[in-house]
Amino acid sequence: MTTREMTMAPADARTDHYRQVERAMWNRFGLDPVERFVELAAPRLRLRLRLLEVGTGEPLLFVHGTAGPGAWPALIRELEGFRCLILDRPGWGLSSALDYSKHDYATVTASVLRGVLDGLGIDRASVIANSIGTVWALRVAAQHPSLVSHLVLLGGGPIVPEVHVPGIIRLIASPVGAVMVRLPDSPGRVRSILRHGGHEASLDAGHLDEFIKWRAALGRDTASMHNERAMIRALVRGTAWRPGLTFEDAELGAIQQPTLFVHGTADPTGSVELWRRVMGLLPNGRLEVVDDASHEPWIEDPGGIASQIRRFVGG
Repeated sequence: MTTREMTMAPADARTDHYRQVERAMWNRFGLDPVERFVELAAPRLRLRLRLLEVGTGEPLLFVHGTAGPGAWPALIRELEGFRCLILDRPGWGLSSALDYSKHDYATVTASVLRGVLDGLGIDRASVIANSIGTVWALRVAAQHPSLVSHLVLLGGGPIVPEVHVPGIIRLIASPVGAVMVRLPDSPGRVRSILRHGGHEASLDAGHLDEFIKWRAALGRDTASMHNERAMIRALVRGTAWRPGLTFEDAELGAIQQPTLFVHGTADPTGSVELWRRVMGLLPNGRLEVVDDASHEPWIEDPGGIASQIRRFVGG
């Protein structure tokens, strides 16, 4: 596995446009990330994965949910003094796609994150994750514990069977979803999804304007949502998660890394009671509840969430 910095963009016009919109979003937060690619060449797992890197210091690996990696900049800006590594999950942005139907999800997610850290030459990192990314973070911690120092889980994901499949995820998995992912995300549609996720105040204040532009470009210029739908269809059966995605209680009880779960009371995924039970299963789990925060709790208060991360990982 090797890592190399890219100095020239491909000639493809859509890729060029996507990079321009993405860079404008990061620049809006005063950040100028470096683009890197990692080649995974393990048997049955040949991928070219893209990351953006910001800062220096203790490494933090960011694993996004269905909101996408464009949701991170407001939080990254507040984490000066860390080496922030923002992954495009397979099939997202400029990373190559992975056919999840041909793999055991629990194993392949851990293998991907292990390959990313190995390719970057990082022996140990903290993993910051949102939504479905929380499953990835917990899986790599469980299967490759020496690689992970701390886990920070921001917003609920399908960690345990009690987490209901969100309506938007069921819709994406349905036949209607095939039409949805072929249509570019209009700003109005992105706004509607964000309102459903509890981000009304941030939308009304204009804090998400650059994210909305990026999300529209993502839909027009990349196959991200087509690939995400393929992954979702491998994980959802009707109104339930397919077997093998969520964790058994004993599996969670074996994860030793210090784990911080931040739950916003406006997050429709899970509840305070559920996440308190889940964090109680982990030997070193801790739950923090943020009033009125959403499924991406840092969007409403990036400085406050960054302070929690900083204290937790010891930076």
